Amino acid sequence: MAENKKNTPAADTPKKPQYRRRKPKAKPVAAPKAQKPAEPEKTAEKKAKYTPPKAKRSKRKSPQKPVITSKIKIASLGGLHEIGKNMTMIEYEDDIIVIDCGVAFPDEDMLGIDLVTPDITYLEKNKDKIRGILLTHGHEDHIGSLPYALRSINPDIYGTKLTVGIVERKLEEHKLPEKPRLHAVNAGDRVKLGKLEAEFIHVNHSIADACALAIRTPLGILFHTGDFKLDTTPVDGNMMDITRIGEIGNEGVLLLMCESTNAERPGFTPSERKVGRSLANIFERYSDMRIVIATFSSNVHRVQQIISLSAAHGRKVAVLGRSMVNIIEAASELGYMQVPDGVLIDIKDVGRYPENKVTLITTGSQGEPMSALYRLAFGAHDRMTLGGKDLVVISATAIPGNEKSVGKIINALIASGVNVIHDPETDVHVSGHACREELKLMHALTRPQYFMPVHGELRHLDAHRHLAMEMGMASENIFVSEIGKVLEIGQDGARFSGTVPSGKVLIDGIGVGDVGNIVLRDRKHLSQDGVIIVVAAVDPDGGFIVSGPDIISRGFVYVRESEELMDAARTIARDAIENSLYMGKSDWGEIKNNVRDALAKFLYQRTHRKPMIIPVIMNV
Repeated sequence: MAENKKNTPAADTPKKPQYRRRKPKAKPVAAPKAQKPAEPEKTAEKKAKYTPPKAKRSKRKSPQKPVITSKIKIASLGGLHEIGKNMTMIEYEDDIIVIDCGVAFPDEDMLGIDLVTPDITYLEKNKDKIRGILLTHGHEDHIGSLPYALRSINPDIYGTKLTVGIVERKLEEHKLPEKPRLHAVNAGDRVKLGKLEAEFIHVNHSIADACALAIRTPLGILFHTGDFKLDTTPVDGNMMDITRIGEIGNEGVLLLMCESTNAERPGFTPSERKVGRSLANIFERYSDMRIVIATFSSNVHRVQQIISLSAAHGRKVAVLGRSMVNIIEAASELGYMQVPDGVLIDIKDVGRYPENKVTLITTGSQGEPMSALYRLAFGAHDRMTLGGKDLVVISATAIPGNEKSVGKIINALIASGVNVIHDPETDVHVSGHACREELKLMHALTRPQYFMPVHGELRHLDAHRHLAMEMGMASENIFVSEIGKVLEIGQDGARFSGTVPSGKVLIDGIGVGDVGNIVLRDRKHLSQDGVIIVVAAVDPDGGFIVSGPDIISRGFVYVRESEELMDAARTIARDAIENSLYMGKSDWGEIKNNVRDALAKFLYQRTHRKPMIIPVIMNV
């Protein structure tokens, strides 16, 4: 046997390694029983050895993330510390987008001014960078400046169908150097704008087709709410897209820009349907009267309810005011309003129907001079007059600053024997803006890293700032800005950094910007103290007065009852001219200044008034 083994070495050689491989396999089977206490220690040791490599791999990945050195710049050119004139600019590298382009009503001290628009000097200088103007909705304080801005810039304009339809009709009334490039979008659409992208998200407001905007940038999402409210029973049945806003919040919102108009008001804003119920009661109660309803022309849902109620009560409807006519036409063509056949009539045909079978829908709810309601109140309308058989319903709340104008119209209507309903307790108007609980909902849905309140006076912005802090946001992440102030956001944080040109451009008739602070100051001066004009003809070579001086007074005193004062003023002016000529002064500006100073001193001593004094010295 031993000899046989020696003679077969090849057979023995593979068996040995085969046996050795099996032997280690058998050991682990029996080993756990004998070495059971040591097993947890080995497992722990293996885990301890495995953890560090994981940490090392994650550290190796982190430098691969792109480092963005560019910053986002956000500046409001209007809509801060004021109501109206809403306009926000977002700039990233060579791309600029603009959100809204609105107008504001003039203040009381802006004598003779029709409209106030934002200063777009910065946009004019960088018009090649503008990738588009995004419109949140069709109210004048968001689209009204477009006819004036498009005279110097002409970027693409994006808005929902109704908004674009209203803008088209508005721009037809103006002669523009280039054809505007309007693009209609739907809620949910995304628009690529250079390195930026905008998504339109449906919200409720007092006009149909309103949207919020989610602006995607390389640094994160900027969310601009536009004007909104939460209406769970909207007239068109289309509620605000809370789901989509929440999804965007889950993606991560870098900056929230949220409207602040009603930030001081608690609770929720009532539904527009509440106004419909109040109007229905009015139609029942005043069935024997002609009903005149003044509201915002752009409030399509309210106008729809008025037309529907009129049709249900067998009334014809006449529309007063160009803006009201344009919006009803646009909304009807685009399917946002349904007007029964034969209900609408021309204003010239109103007299053919009994008074209690007619409803008038008119503009002028803000007391605008020369609006349809203003002319009706003061008997200046060329088609009709109002009297004791008429009921006027002012279905709007006065915008801050317009209270006196609205009160003036109400007083004039009552003086004419017209019945007027305007009390807020009658529920003939609800706001289109979010109150505090709705603002809280927007903050909760978006959960922004930074917050900038927009659209409101300083008290509204500050109330919104406190609300955000109540929601848990750190005060250093809240930025209450001003018009023209630039908010910069980068990977290293957010901070204010510099300004861009901004301010107010005044529209007077067809003039844009030709009325400034100096002209307004002169108008105010004239309105308060009047004017004195001094006219004289002088021979400078001979050094004597050829004729005059004559004194002309307007708005200062009644000349026929102030002859003594005028004679004394004429003497003062003559002495001033003669003294100047005697001193050899040939500078006409200096002679005029001497006359102006002497007369101003004399008139203030005698009357304690400071009229504007205009010397007219002619060289003969």
